Amino acid sequence: MWNSAGRRCAAALCIASLAGCRAQPSEPQFPAAHRDVAPIVGGTFSTEDARDRLSEAEEVMQLAGVAKGMSVADVGAGEGYYTVRLARVVGPKGRVLAEDIVPEVRDSLSERVQRENLDNVAVKLGTADNPMLPAQSFDRAFLVHMYHEVQSPYAFLWHLREGLKADGLVAVVDSNRPVKRHGIPPEELKCEFAALGMEAVKFSTLTGGDAYYMAFRLARPRPAPDKIAACDG
Repeated sequence: MWNSAGRRCAAALCIASLAGCRAQPSEPQFPAAHRDVAPIVGGTFSTEDARDRLSEAEEVMQLAGVAKGMSVADVGAGEGYYTVRLARVVGPKGRVLAEDIVPEVRDSLSERVQRENLDNVAVKLGTADNPMLPAQSFDRAFLVHMYHEVQSPYAFLWHLREGLKADGLVAVVDSNRPVKRHGIPPEELKCEFAALGMEAVKFSTLTGGDAYYMAFRLARPRPAPDKIAACDG
């Protein structure tokens, strides 16, 4: 038989254990992507000289309305092709956050930023489901030739949209081809963004291939994860 002190101790431990369980928030459950997901092939999409010959970054930044003093995020920045060009356009009073999920790529990009003295650029490591953007901080968030590699697009977009300012835009560059061939058809892209309360406001085919630009704005409140209506694929 336990004495009264023993019973009080056991009860206290039980209560503490239950409180600890209640303090642990459950991870939100997101719907799976009902489509293919392309494998990550590396930090380099194409040579920078080849992309510059097509004036790719200039065309995209003009379509996105990037201007001096803006805060922009380059999500899935890779080796920093857009990062360094965005830094020049937003100028010393602007800010660029370059994010990647591969530590080695992040480290290589950090070295480039230091080497090129890009004082208005910060580099960050995100996760596959969450780019870890500071809340309500960015005028533009760029997803360039990377969205088709996102394994959990609904979780990713759920987190990503919180980094935008109220009038901010997500600027997507991708290729109009099947995901297995490292692209995503525009209608699939629109459907997945719409599931997170974002609507397309601009579309343009880019010069010199099957790439396109599409911009999205916040149109509706962010849905709870279990209320997201996944696209059929």
